[in-house]
Amino acid sequence: MSDCSEFRSRIADARHGRLAPDARVALARHLEGCAECRAFDERERELDRTLARLPRRKAPEALRARLAASAAPAPRSRVSRRTLVLGAGAALAAGVALGVGLFYRTRHADELVLEAVNDHLRVLYAQQPLEVESGGIHQVKPWFEGKLDFAPVIGFDGDAEFTLTGGSVAYFIDRKAAAFVFKRRLHVITLFVFRAEGLAWPHGSNQKLGRRSGLLAHSRGFNVLFFRENELGYALVSDTEPATLVRLGEKIANTL
Repeated sequence: MSDCSEFRSRIADARHGRLAPDARVALARHLEGCAECRAFDERERELDRTLARLPRRKAPEALRARLAASAAPAPRSRVSRRTLVLGAGAALAAGVALGVGLFYRTRHADELVLEAVNDHLRVLYAQQPLEVESGGIHQVKPWFEGKLDFAPVIGFDGDAEFTLTGGSVAYFIDRKAAAFVFKRRLHVITLFVFRAEGLAWPHGSNQKLGRRSGLLAHSRGFNVLFFRENELGYALVSDTEPATLVRLGEKIANTL
């Protein structure tokens, strides 16, 4: 079964085109001879197809307004009429560029929220959502060693309110992520930790998380809380109420 676990961890890499040729060949040979892993592969593919059919809705207007406000230019000081005339062409060009940039930032923010919700649904619907059961963060975190191209930074061990149940390797857009799964009563809360480099990270914030700031969004009945620490991005996702998600975000952020 240990061999099967290793091959199953490569199935997601294979779907994303991240396996070396020899590893792809080894995986294909294993799938030919292992009915259980073939069934696992088919379930994962069916889950991909199901998530792809989910409706893609725009971000709420409140979130779009916050993103727009974060990109708004600073108030202008009093200047001469001649200076305004000379700068009209440059201002028009800058306004066009700002509008285009805001469009792409807002669109990419929508994509990050959608990605976080879809990845959370994958955790919820997976037959084996946890690849490592929790014995505490000091057991879960070392399990990721060698399975990711970065070291996930998290010190929160769970508490009486938020129980850390385990973790698994996930994907966030085009990169591997560490998924830590917490529970609060009947609610499952997934924390994704991933490299933020190259992502169009949302501008602005609407939540204080201790000395850090985060951005809270809502999509398809789920709340998503984003924050960053150096080169790593963090996304908390759950159907629990926003205040609860922010409370967990504060506890996690305070250990970074």
